Amino acid sequence: MTVTSVEKDLDRLTLTVIADFAAPVERVWRLWADPRQLERWWGPPTYPATVEEHDLTPGGEVTYFMTGPEGEKFGGWWRIATVTPPTALEFTDGFSGPDGKPNPEMPTTTVRMTLSEREGGGEGGTRMELRSVFDTREQMEQLAEMGMVEGLRQSIGQMDDLLVAA
Repeated sequence: MTVTSVEKDLDRLTLTVIADFAAPVERVWRLWADPRQLERWWGPPTYPATVEEHDLTPGGEVTYFMTGPEGEKFGGWWRIATVTPPTALEFTDGFSGPDGKPNPEMPTTTVRMTLSEREGGGEGGTRMELRSVFDTREQMEQLAEMGMVEGLRQSIGQMDDLLVAA
């Protein structure tokens, strides 16, 4: 399994997922930087993503929707804060309503993704740290109840196959 740890810190309002890959940093970065590759893993296997807009520049946006097994659509967006290819990406992550506009009734999280060479990786292994920061404990609990932790675990679990196929 790709995901090596999931740590919830209620005091710091963070959820940190660590995943290790047997691929170089630049290759793992492309799974984020290429919208066609991103949509092959962002979202659990039964909720594939379709990326509509993909602008990984500070102030840029990524918009997407996931399609559920019954054809229902769930929208999401990222607002990019910082980008340091190929090692870091920071963005605000939120939900969209049916009109594609941000849903103010749903919580947002601040996400920092970092990629680093894994110690003893030999052939260029990569460690990915994905840290989500919540505004309140209530928001953290709401997203956990919606399946965020398991959804992230399943989504990230799809990255290995894409790295092997490349």
